[in-house]
Amino acid sequence: MKSVRLICRIALMGMLLAAAPARAQLGLPSLPSLPLPDRVGPAGLGELRGPLDRLLDRTPLPDLGRLRADQLGGLLARHPDRLERDPVGNVVLRGELLAWSPSPAGLQAAAAAGLAVAREQDYPELGQRLVVFRVQEEKGQAIAGMLEMLRTADPDGVYDFNHLFTRSGTQAGASGGPASRLAAGPVRVGLVDSGVDRSHAVFEDVEIRHWGCGGAQRPAPHGTAVAALMVGRSAHFSGAAPGGSLYAADVYCDEPTGGSVDRIVGALAWLAREQVGVVNISLVGPGNGALAGAVKAMVGRGHLLVAAVGNDGPAAPPLYPASYPGVVGVSGVDRRGEPLPEAGRGSQVMFAAPGSHMVSAVPGSPPYRQVRGTSYAAPIVAGLLARQLPRPDRDAAPRAVEALVRDATGGKAGNISNATGHGVVGSAVRVDPARLR
Repeated sequence: MKSVRLICRIALMGMLLAAAPARAQLGLPSLPSLPLPDRVGPAGLGELRGPLDRLLDRTPLPDLGRLRADQLGGLLARHPDRLERDPVGNVVLRGELLAWSPSPAGLQAAAAAGLAVAREQDYPELGQRLVVFRVQEEKGQAIAGMLEMLRTADPDGVYDFNHLFTRSGTQAGASGGPASRLAAGPVRVGLVDSGVDRSHAVFEDVEIRHWGCGGAQRPAPHGTAVAALMVGRSAHFSGAAPGGSLYAADVYCDEPTGGSVDRIVGALAWLAREQVGVVNISLVGPGNGALAGAVKAMVGRGHLLVAAVGNDGPAAPPLYPASYPGVVGVSGVDRRGEPLPEAGRGSQVMFAAPGSHMVSAVPGSPPYRQVRGTSYAAPIVAGLLARQLPRPDRDAAPRAVEALVRDATGGKAGNISNATGHGVVGSAVRVDPARLR
């Protein structure tokens, strides 16, 4: 009898084993799921997947098409005592007017109208002087009317509002390829932006010289990400000119009036004094006479100014400084080489570079984040150009641009696209987010 029961049990076990592959189809009950142990052997699974997970901040990126307007609107709402709009809607520093090397007639007119000199600065590097007038609002002086009065009194002078400029993008591989043929040697590149986190791992071997904020350090995500795309280098990341010397001017300093024209002009004068050949400006704003004068002086002395064309959309009017003559305007493309739909277009576009599906460095932890926008394409172009132009040189500057034109891809000979200019450069610099997963 026992032998019969034993045979039956063996037969039943065989039937269950045979049915196991069909369990899903038959809907037989399954064993309860058991938690996978976090540690298997000397290295736990958490340790295997954790380090890369902690490298990348996966916060979704905002809508770039509205970002600049929202930033300016928010600043104006929070600081109406320090900011206002000019007659066409651009945000300016309240009650301030700029005079770019004013003539005696202009100064006399300003004094006669009761305008006070808020501050002034000589810039021998640019061959000019910048005077900031304060409009006495308590006396009922209208800033737009004062500006027209100055322009009438001194028709040959340059007078304008003190416009506010904003960053041109949002932050949420090793370099190589054709760009590696650019001349080697000591690389020096300038940055006009917000502050840079000098303690970030990508800047461990980078010499950084700082200007602005009274010498205080004010690290910011935008400036850090843009700087990294030029000179950063780590085990997980490499910019266009890894290890180059960075001359970083912070024109924001965490202040509501940061990004004003007078600060940008001061930063450019410092970079001219330091003889930095290539300067990246990932900022955008309206045309401004004083800024135009500073840009013209820099270009005339053999500097290459590289600027983002902005993310206000292909139908938007040109933004500055990218649209000034002689400035290298840069647009962005995605990982397929297609222009970003929000990127500006027009004759100001000279090159395009990676501007999405990419990561860069940011302060804090995680140390990397996805970035998008023309802000992050411009520093790639600046880093590539800086390999050939460490110092300003009127003859070498156009040759550096011509060399980059030869390395550009996707363009047609004799045809400059209003979306990508001469073509796409720096594709090898892109660090895809998938590499940090």
